[in-house]
Amino acid sequence: MPILRSSPGRITFKWTSIASIYAIFFWTFMTGVVLFIGYHRIKQLETVKGFDDYIYSVIFLIFLVPHFWVPFVGWGVAKEVAIYKTMWGAFQVRFYRVTGTTLQFPNLKLLIVIISIGCLLCSILFLGSLSYLLEGFPLWNTLAYYHIITMINMNCALWYINSRAIKTAAISLSDCFKIDTDFNCSYNCVSRYRFLWLNLSELLQSLGNAYARTYATYCLFMFVNITIAIYATLSKILDNGFSFSFKELGLIVNAGYCSILLFIFCNCSHNATLKVDKGVQDTLLSIDLSKVDLQTKKEIDLFILAIEMNPAVVSLKGYANVNHELLTSSITTIAIYLLVLIQFKMAFRGTLILQLQAPGSLRKRRAFNERQSIP
Repeated sequence: MPILRSSPGRITFKWTSIASIYAIFFWTFMTGVVLFIGYHRIKQLETVKGFDDYIYSVIFLIFLVPHFWVPFVGWGVAKEVAIYKTMWGAFQVRFYRVTGTTLQFPNLKLLIVIISIGCLLCSILFLGSLSYLLEGFPLWNTLAYYHIITMINMNCALWYINSRAIKTAAISLSDCFKIDTDFNCSYNCVSRYRFLWLNLSELLQSLGNAYARTYATYCLFMFVNITIAIYATLSKILDNGFSFSFKELGLIVNAGYCSILLFIFCNCSHNATLKVDKGVQDTLLSIDLSKVDLQTKKEIDLFILAIEMNPAVVSLKGYANVNHELLTSSITTIAIYLLVLIQFKMAFRGTLILQLQAPGSLRKRRAFNERQSIP
């Protein structure tokens, strides 16, 4: 994401900036590495015979795909991301004017450093474990995957930090609103906080719109990986029973890793949206309407109506709402696909067995013995 801070509170994107030139150069260089190792993976795919080996090779090829969509999901939305980041500067200024206090994000720099180092270490550990557990994945092949897995981890971390920032802003806004209404619940006070809350709600919606391409493809990538890895594991169990080998452990690590990233993505958005609505709603409902004038009552009604008309939802441009429902719907869809694939596997095996039982099927039996792992 080649964006730069051109001035305090202002983020910009230019194709001719140093960040853009660096991003294009690095991506071009790594494209050569990815194509070279990807070609080696494809040639290896042509030599495998067993179904399990096909699954492993396909998984390794899928992990190369995110590299090629960087220009579309990264650079293609850089202007929208720059606008979203700039909106934070305007919100912080308005927050100070309304509340009289500065919006603070405790330990943000330290958190970013820790998460960045953690994302790199997790990618090294993940690829190292796959290279050790899964056959046909030599260590030198991981050179094409480190930046991809690190990018995937950092996308999850970026979403967490953005959601955490909105959550922190929502808590600070509700606390200041509570203090000010307890001291002087007037028309001007409620009106100022209503516009400030609408500004925060707009930030929440802009978060999903700015990163819609990035995280829509992110979810699809996780969905495909989890489905294939779980299906390969179940297929292996159906063929050989519950005798876990290194290959099965590698598939479980892959599915578990992607599931954790998907859970963090959905959970942090869900928690942020709850805080945006809950704090100010509790304060509005706790105001004693018998002690305020008619104009203030109308403003309170407008504030409640604004919350109802602008629910705190992170939407990827209408394609999906990022919350716990996205997580449960993903689990449901994965389960349905797994059931269908397992049924196809059992039906195909049943057909082969019936053919083997027919007279004069010696040649078919030999072919079946050679294709024991094919569903």
